[in-house]
Amino acid sequence: MKAGTKGLVLSLCAVLLVVATVFSTAAFLTSQDQVTNTFTVGNVKIALDEAKVDEYGQATPDVPRVQANEYKLIPGRTYTKDPTVHVDANSEDCWLFAKVENGLSAIETAGDTTIAAQMEANGWTAVAGAPNVYAYKDIAKASQNIPVFGSFSIDGAAQTAGYETAVVSVTAYAVQADGFATAADAWTAAPMN
Repeated sequence: MKAGTKGLVLSLCAVLLVVATVFSTAAFLTSQDQVTNTFTVGNVKIALDEAKVDEYGQATPDVPRVQANEYKLIPGRTYTKDPTVHVDANSEDCWLFAKVENGLSAIETAGDTTIAAQMEANGWTAVAGAPNVYAYKDIAKASQNIPVFGSFSIDGAAQTAGYETAVVSVTAYAVQADGFATAADAWTAAPMN
């Protein structure tokens, strides 16, 4: 092959190489899209507390609420005890339950001041088949505060001897409202003890 032909062939090869490179890097119109799902998990969150009181059941002003108090029982006296269920601001709607074990029921003043009568007036009803458990009448909403009862009174003729270790214990429970038509349905599906 002559030198001139050889140069021409090399030049053509170089041109072909450049053309192939340009066409192989040519941009094409394309599109892409994506859907990404993120999930959060709902929660049911409550808190239970009561007013801080002195030993005679008088509320202590400007003191944070507490989860326990000590009382000196005296016949004829009324004591502040106001357990309140607080539904968290980020909580899902829920059914509320309160288990109330009243070790003073035998010496309470009769009538509408008993713990049981106050609970009924506040919308709590006994749950069938669950001793001492009461359901709140409505679905509780976020940031709602629901009183269980407000006080207890000792009968004026009561003998308080023997009640030194008696307690009034309140335990609050919450079950998501979604999926349950009634509080009884929620309790049956998710009983808590």
